[in-house]
Amino acid sequence: MLFYSTNIKFDVLQPIQLVSVSCEVSGPGRLPSGVTQIPFEIPLRAKPNRVLYETYHGVYVNINYGIRCDIKRSFLSKDLQKMQQFLVQYKPGFNATPQLPLRENRKPVSFEISPSTLSTGASGAPDFLLRGHLDTVCCNITKPLKGKVIFLKCAVPIRSLELQLARVETCGCAEGYAREATEIQNIQIGDGDVPLNIPIPIYMVFPRLFTCPTLITTNFKIEFEINIVIIFQDDHLITNNFPIVLVRE
Repeated sequence: MLFYSTNIKFDVLQPIQLVSVSCEVSGPGRLPSGVTQIPFEIPLRAKPNRVLYETYHGVYVNINYGIRCDIKRSFLSKDLQKMQQFLVQYKPGFNATPQLPLRENRKPVSFEISPSTLSTGASGAPDFLLRGHLDTVCCNITKPLKGKVIFLKCAVPIRSLELQLARVETCGCAEGYAREATEIQNIQIGDGDVPLNIPIPIYMVFPRLFTCPTLITTNFKIEFEINIVIIFQDDHLITNNFPIVLVRE
């Protein structure tokens, strides 16, 4: 007997079951010694009013798919059971969140970071100017995020320049919505005092299990952000945030 199901699990809410299917792949009888292969197929069809989403492992939201095999044995022998997770991903071009303005986000995005452009945290920041661009903020999840940054001036030495990928998970409940941002990965793109007027490439590969195409649904949201983090030698830290949209193409 095979049992297939998938759930969306929230940190504080009851799991939402997207699909549940069971089927008998072999009737009663005795298995011969050696290896026995039993072919089977199980359709990936969502329950009514549900949608199948890509596999995703988050902090507050998890989308898991699993298949369980049960072997019923005689009353003198213990039943056998094995559980195995598997990955599900969209076909290229499928978009589970059609309301996202994808096309207009595919152009390069230029930016400038200086004490005057920072909305918060600029108090005590040294005089500096960083310019750069991202190739796009609507990113194909199977391709790396690319861009460049360049320091035009900086009054104090720099200790580190980092690129941070964060997920923003929003869960709905009776009390309202809980929104939390957590770090997925951090890449150091500049170590030590970065020279001025030298372009520094941005290149980040999206990790498969911890990212998925951006999702905005009634019960939850999974969104992503890129942070450019500047750490000066006196440990003063500057962060600039760029919301991004992930799609599968």
